[in-house]
Amino acid sequence: MIRTSIIAVLAVGLIGVGYWGYKEHEDKSSLLIHAENNYQRSFHELSYHMDMLHDNIGTSLAMNSDGKLSPQFVDIWKLTSQANGNVSELPLSLLPFQKTKKFLADIGDFTYDTAVRNLDDDPLSDGEIETLEKLYKQSGELKDELRSVQHQTLEDNLEWMDVEMALASEGDSDDTTLIDGFKTVENKADGFGEEYAGSSFGQSTDRQPAELEGEWKNKREIEQYTKKLFSLNKDTNLQITKSGEGATIPMFSVSYEDGKDVYMDITQKGAHPVNIMVNRELKDQKLSLNDGLLKAEKYLKSFDYKDMKAIQSQQFDNVGVFTFAYTKDDIRYMPDLVKIKVALDNGEVIAFNGKEYLTNHQERETKEPSLTLDEAKDIINDELHVEEDHLAVINNDVDEEVLTYELYGTKNDETYRVYINAENGDEEKVEKLSGKETNFDAEL
Repeated sequence: MIRTSIIAVLAVGLIGVGYWGYKEHEDKSSLLIHAENNYQRSFHELSYHMDMLHDNIGTSLAMNSDGKLSPQFVDIWKLTSQANGNVSELPLSLLPFQKTKKFLADIGDFTYDTAVRNLDDDPLSDGEIETLEKLYKQSGELKDELRSVQHQTLEDNLEWMDVEMALASEGDSDDTTLIDGFKTVENKADGFGEEYAGSSFGQSTDRQPAELEGEWKNKREIEQYTKKLFSLNKDTNLQITKSGEGATIPMFSVSYEDGKDVYMDITQKGAHPVNIMVNRELKDQKLSLNDGLLKAEKYLKSFDYKDMKAIQSQQFDNVGVFTFAYTKDDIRYMPDLVKIKVALDNGEVIAFNGKEYLTNHQERETKEPSLTLDEAKDIINDELHVEEDHLAVINNDVDEEVLTYELYGTKNDETYRVYINAENGDEEKVEKLSGKETNFDAEL
């Protein structure tokens, strides 16, 4: 009887162990299938987004209306963010893939900067059009290479889990089609970067940002922050992607539709918004430019920016564009800029760009100029009548910060901004300003 009982207990135990092993295997298989499905989705979305990116750049080249270009560039910027997010979700962490990510980021920076300016008054230059034509050709080559990899993937029923294991084992795999295909994509992107060397396109993307304040945030925390920031319903569906390894500023990209298209890049550390773009139809103007300035100032303070001063204001139709610079001891630090675009129909902020501030801001020692203001004025063209002056720190041609006198002068009904090095008297920079621009010398 005892023997029978022991056998029964052992049998039950063996059945339990067997069931546990079966469940363990089943759970593991389920996780592998889930991971594989996510990799497949990300890859096919990447290929689709590259197709759309190529088409949208081509469409922008065919457009004859500057007013239509801004929303077109917003779409391109959004696609670069989505494509970079797709790359980050693939098992490529052990495969250097930074050139492609940088190529996509450069396109995003270029189209964002172009989208927020008024193209009616400041249309695309010949150089910018040439850049777009090169981007169209080059994005087409990347698209074709991805399509080739996609075709091979479907043809041979390749699995991304094999890629992950092959990369982890330093490529010891019978089939490295996917790895070889992405290496080809990366090599092509590397060639593109060389073409832009020496041009203004994407020059600042390698600058390492100053240390950001705050704690590192996860995707859930970014979702909660976004819904609070935009006063969204808790059920609002957000698309959130994470930047890849090696990004200059690790970020999340967030987008949603709620009667308007909203896109935001936000830092993983501290949840600092980098770019915000709201795409909607604008109505008739009801607010003044000064009203828009007050809205922009309040918006900036909501992100806890301190010692910021409005240095420039422009109005284009029913939109106000405001530039703020970090200011300390009456010195404007021009690398630390924030730009805000306000709709003058209802005062909504429809664009925010804090990348320059987040990249450059740091505490500096206050400098004293070696030249006097009068000595600086004597250096500039005699025909310029100086009407406004400031001390300002700018980046010179070799990207070094220098203290300057920022002088605003007029000549033949045109306004110019001249930067004179306050240490040695060199003329660092001369800019012709738009007639619609207003400068502010009063504290806000």
